[in-house]
Amino acid sequence: MIELSEVTKTYAGKTVVHHLDLQIQPGKIFGFLGPNGAGKSTTIKMMTGILPMDEGHITINGKDIEKEPLETKLQFGYVPDKSDSFLRLKGIEYLNFIADIYDVSEEKRKDRIEYYAKLLDLDEALHDQIHTYSHGMRQKTVLCGVLIHQPDVWILDEPLTGLDPKSAHVLKQLMREQADAGKIVFFSSHVLEVVEQLCDEVAIIDQGSLRFQGEMHELKEEFQEGKNLESLFLELTGHA
Repeated sequence: MIELSEVTKTYAGKTVVHHLDLQIQPGKIFGFLGPNGAGKSTTIKMMTGILPMDEGHITINGKDIEKEPLETKLQFGYVPDKSDSFLRLKGIEYLNFIADIYDVSEEKRKDRIEYYAKLLDLDEALHDQIHTYSHGMRQKTVLCGVLIHQPDVWILDEPLTGLDPKSAHVLKQLMREQADAGKIVFFSSHVLEVVEQLCDEVAIIDQGSLRFQGEMHELKEEFQEGKNLESLFLELTGHA
C-alpha cells in the first residue's frame, strides 16, 4: 500500500504540492493525472526520496521514505520521465548494476535479463553504450531494470512516452499482470485514452491540490454519465 498524508512542497515561496492525501491499495493500476505544472512529477520525486517533503509523511508497504529510506526504496521500482542517467554504461552493465543493488542472484538475473530484453526488443543493443540509445530505448532499459528485481510497487512517470507501439503494448500487458498479481502500478500519463482503458483507479490534481480520487465509474457517476475522461479532466482542472 502507498500512503501520502498531508504532503506539501514549496519552491521559492510557491506551494506546488498542497497537503496532498492519497491511498493506493494493492492489486490496482493507479493513474495519476494533472495538467503541466500540477505537481505530478514533484509528488513522484518525493515518493521516491529524490526530493524532501516540507510537510507530511509518505509510506510504501509500511516503510517511511524519510525515516527508513533504504528499506522503502527496496519496495519499489522507479521509471523517471527522463531516463538520462548512466549514459556511459553499456545496457548490460546498467542491468547488472541494478541487479547488484537489489541482490538478484546470478542465475535469476541472467534469465530475467534475457527474457525481458528480448520481450522489449533490447537484446541486440545491450552491448552498446546507453548514450547511443534513443529516448525510447533508454526508457525500455530502465524499465527492464525494474523488471529484473521484481518489486511489489512500480512507480512510473510518463512511462509510455517515446515507446514504439509494440513496446507500449507489452508495457501495458506487464502493468496489468503486476496489478493482477496483487501488486501496485502507480503511473502518471498525459495519454488520457490509455488511462481510461487501463486504470482501475485515478487521482486528478491541479495546482498541487487533489481534485478527485476514485475508480473510473465513480468519477463518471460524480459528474455526468457518458462523458469520457478527457471531458471530465478538463472540467475538474478548470479548462472545460
